[in-house]
Amino acid sequence: MASGLEAYINHTVSIITADGRNFIGTLKGFDQTINVILDESHERVFSTTSGIEQIVLGLHIIRGDNIAVIGLIDDQIDSRLDLSNIRGEPLGPVVH
Repeated sequence: MASGLEAYINHTVSIITADGRNFIGTLKGFDQTINVILDESHERVFSTTSGIEQIVLGLHIIRGDNIAVIGLIDDQIDSRLDLSNIRGEPLGPVVH
C-alpha cells in the first residue's frame, strides 16, 4: 500500500477511518506503518437532518492502524459540491 501512496503526495485525499470519520486534506507524507500527515485538513461530519458540517483541523496526523480507506479527491468536482444540501447517514465503525 505504501508504494501506491507515493502518487498521492501533495494531492487532496479523503481518508475514512476505522471509527467512521471522514478527513479531507493534502497528503504531505506517510511512513512504513501508513501513519499519514494531512495539511489544510478538515473533517466532514454527515447528518440525515442537516448538511455536511466541516470542522477545520489544519495540519493533522492520522495513525495508520486507524485508516480504512484512502482515495484521491477531484478538486474541481469537490469545489462544486453544495455540502449544505447533502444529507447522509454517518458511517459506523468497522466491525471485525
